[in-house]
Amino acid sequence: MTAVQQPLGEFDLIDRYFARSVGVRADVILGVGDDAALLRMPPDTELVAAVDAVVAGRHFPFDCDPRSIGHRALAVNLSDMAAMGATPAWATMSLTLPSADEAWLQGFSAGLFALADAHEVALVGGDTTAGPLTISIQILGHVEAGTALRRGGAAAGDLLAVTGTLGDAGAGLALVTGRLDARDRAAADAMIERFDYPTPRVRFGRAARGLASAAMDLSDGLVGDLPKLARASGLAAQVDVERLPLSPALQSLASPQQAREWALAAGDDYELLVAVPPQRWDALAQVARGLNLKLTTIGELRPGNGVRWMLGGQLFAAPEHGFDHFR
Repeated sequence: MTAVQQPLGEFDLIDRYFARSVGVRADVILGVGDDAALLRMPPDTELVAAVDAVVAGRHFPFDCDPRSIGHRALAVNLSDMAAMGATPAWATMSLTLPSADEAWLQGFSAGLFALADAHEVALVGGDTTAGPLTISIQILGHVEAGTALRRGGAAAGDLLAVTGTLGDAGAGLALVTGRLDARDRAAADAMIERFDYPTPRVRFGRAARGLASAAMDLSDGLVGDLPKLARASGLAAQVDVERLPLSPALQSLASPQQAREWALAAGDDYELLVAVPPQRWDALAQVARGLNLKLTTIGELRPGNGVRWMLGGQLFAAPEHGFDHFR
């Protein structure tokens, strides 16, 4: 007689896919399996904490590869660490699942831990429950006291710059949802990869401390995020739209107008927007070159308020807003 396989229970699920006894950081005194984690902070540092949730049908399609969902759930939090110039160290996770699908859990946990291991992040606790697919990760890190990058540290005359290229994730989402035709298969695959597996710029963020005056990550699109940085610093911003860095793959798939719109407003790029005094630009650009990372100046900060978008020397009507959960 064949034994009937029992459904996977909550604690079996945790033990099988999320409790790891190897590779745990030495500063984890107590991790997964107790009521709370015990962690040891390095001396003379400040704790940096962030939390983001990703929801099926809102942040990713329902049929998305579970490995990419695990990667994304952690990547969006690592990007917040990057924006602060912090060293990520520990994470907790609240996982809400429609069912305990073992094939899904295997892919999800593989994607999560591949990125966690790459950044030496330990999963130290969390919760699982039944319900619509939602993953909420809190990430904890540290930074030397008084050195964290903030949105509000910029000054008039600072240059504005972005890492990487913009708009790729917008094109990737359009491809996976059938709103864009894959005329160039290699370019399409590159854009889908950028959507499915965003790259948090943690190493650049840490190296930018002491050079950049302000920073934030671009999760909701430049038109949604730049006004937040300018407002926090009490300044106005001007951007030359023609200087936005666009990848060759994006330009091969979309019209110039569509590529520009995605670069401005699509969101999900998780690149860094930084303000840097002109006299420190060369040093920051050298940091980026050392990481093989593109860094592009796109404008500057000025006295006043609001953002001016310019194209070819003329005022440009940028999209009114970036990604907004409640629009």
